[in-house]
Amino acid sequence: MALEWVVLGYAAGAEAIMLLLLTLPGLDGLRRGMISVVRSALKPMMSVVPFCLFLLMDIYWKYETRPTCDDEHHCTPSEHLRHQKSIMKSQRNALLIAAALLLYWILFSITSLVVRLDQLQQRVDKLKKRDD
Repeated sequence: MALEWVVLGYAAGAEAIMLLLLTLPGLDGLRRGMISVVRSALKPMMSVVPFCLFLLMDIYWKYETRPTCDDEHHCTPSEHLRHQKSIMKSQRNALLIAAALLLYWILFSITSLVVRLDQLQQRVDKLKKRDD
């Protein structure tokens, strides 16, 4: 199961790098190429959304079927420690899921805004040429 989390981590990292390259000021030449790369990568990266939902269901299933350590069922210290580690991993993985989904949404929004901004800039340039 660790491979899924590695893949999701790499996807979130790729989204963060693309966002960084799109939003850094002064990289206009690089931004034009990045826009086409990001726009072509957005559709395949959409698979992050159902993948995150699957992993979220996996966390929920593990939460529902975890062993309980309460007054009725006494746990040994090693079982209690394993239970606490499992809870910490689940919380970390939930944060990774939230980050991947949020980064995808921000990347999609910023890409569409940058494309729209370029279209408007071209329209302004065209109108300026017509007035001259």
